[in-house]
Amino acid sequence: MSKFKYKFQMYKNLQASLPAIYGEAKKAADEIGIPTEIRGKFGLTGAISGCPAPLRKDIVEASEKAGQEVVPLAKYVDEIRELVKDVYGEEYDAAPTSTCEAALWVTFDCLFTPPNLGRGDNYRARYIAPYEKHLHHQGAYGRPFPAKYKDIFADRGTTAGELGFYGKRQNNLDAVIVPLEGAKYDVHGIKYHPVPLLSQVDTEASLKRIEEVAAQQAESLTGFTSLGYDTVGYGYSQRDEEGTPFLQKGIAKIAKKYNVPYVIDNAWGIPFAGTDIAKTGADIFVYAMDKATGAATSGLIIGKEDVMVPIRRAMGMHGDRFGTTASYGKAAYVTFDPGKEALATQVQALKVLRDKPEIVTKPVDDLERIVREEFNNLHPTLKKGIVITKSYNSTAVEVNYEGTWKDGMGLPIFSIEDMYAGSNIFQTGMAQMGVIPTVAYDGNIFISPGLGTTDEDGQLNEELARYAIRALVRLLEIVGRHVGIIE
Repeated sequence: MSKFKYKFQMYKNLQASLPAIYGEAKKAADEIGIPTEIRGKFGLTGAISGCPAPLRKDIVEASEKAGQEVVPLAKYVDEIRELVKDVYGEEYDAAPTSTCEAALWVTFDCLFTPPNLGRGDNYRARYIAPYEKHLHHQGAYGRPFPAKYKDIFADRGTTAGELGFYGKRQNNLDAVIVPLEGAKYDVHGIKYHPVPLLSQVDTEASLKRIEEVAAQQAESLTGFTSLGYDTVGYGYSQRDEEGTPFLQKGIAKIAKKYNVPYVIDNAWGIPFAGTDIAKTGADIFVYAMDKATGAATSGLIIGKEDVMVPIRRAMGMHGDRFGTTASYGKAAYVTFDPGKEALATQVQALKVLRDKPEIVTKPVDDLERIVREEFNNLHPTLKKGIVITKSYNSTAVEVNYEGTWKDGMGLPIFSIEDMYAGSNIFQTGMAQMGVIPTVAYDGNIFISPGLGTTDEDGQLNEELARYAIRALVRLLEIVGRHVGIIE
């Protein structure tokens, strides 16, 4: 039972307790025995853009080889196209970009925004985005609708205003935000803000609600978007026998009914061995190839050939004006050029995922075992509210702790605003222990291998991974004591 009457009081106390929590965290790192020489050099995930994992040996070699060769860049793009078609079929195509955010930007501008050319006044367009995690990516390219969501992104990121996330908004485009049925959007955090809690999402009821909103917006509707993840904490626990989330399949059907594209943001996901675009029925998947896939920093767009044509044109990859099958030239989004070495690493990473996916999936199996073993030692009061899920799509193990709030106050839930403000203790506290943190907001912790926990072939070093997980478990208990939910 928490010692606080209201949750805002708990977060106020946490803020005042930061020095004590940090002191206990540093002491715990010594008790766990984390070697001094590795502190600050390993962590809970290698899939964050701000601190990416070291590249595998084969990826480095592909980059170095490309750097010494004379090869037209269109050749690398065509290799990527061939690999995509090998796995997904003739009707799919691809376009590499510099980042996943670049992939979203060019895709939304090509498929969702109204045309700028032509006589007469321009019309407004709207795309539908479920109210889910990471909404400042897939849901931030239009002005939020309804108006109550106009400040939903608040101080998100490092720069506010038109030079921050708000500056991504595209010409005459609105983002219609639709809450998911069964989800909770309670306010939490030291930087108090609504958080999407999605472990209890009702897929059937959510799809019904999305379709109702689509009917209301039909006159100006130009597309749908969502995440491409497959875990409980992201709201995708209801899946078919092949593991494809029903929510994604359902949105794809609604999009087809309205003859508009469905774009899935699978930034922290992998092609081929992850969520299958063909099985979802979506038109476009976008990836951060430097996250779970392990290529150099870059993005990748995979989609049905017809919707890929304007995207490839915008990237200058769809052929020269005098008629060629491919090109690598100047176009509207030449600023999103990924470059030669990144292209070569994408080719290599995709070959591995096509031919030897176990190189990427085995470390996930090993990590899941360690997470379950270490979390088995967690205080019983906390353990009963934890749900652990393995995801090959994200090459990650998800620890969702929404359930600790089932019978009253539970483990603090930090908002994404806390992450950007530096007040998410489950991230800043890990840093005090010498462990580089992972995404740990909205009641959800995503853990993956790679950041100093794998060898040059990408395989897990169990001892180092266990240090990181053990530190996380201890931090959860330290914070749990400070909020009074455990003794």
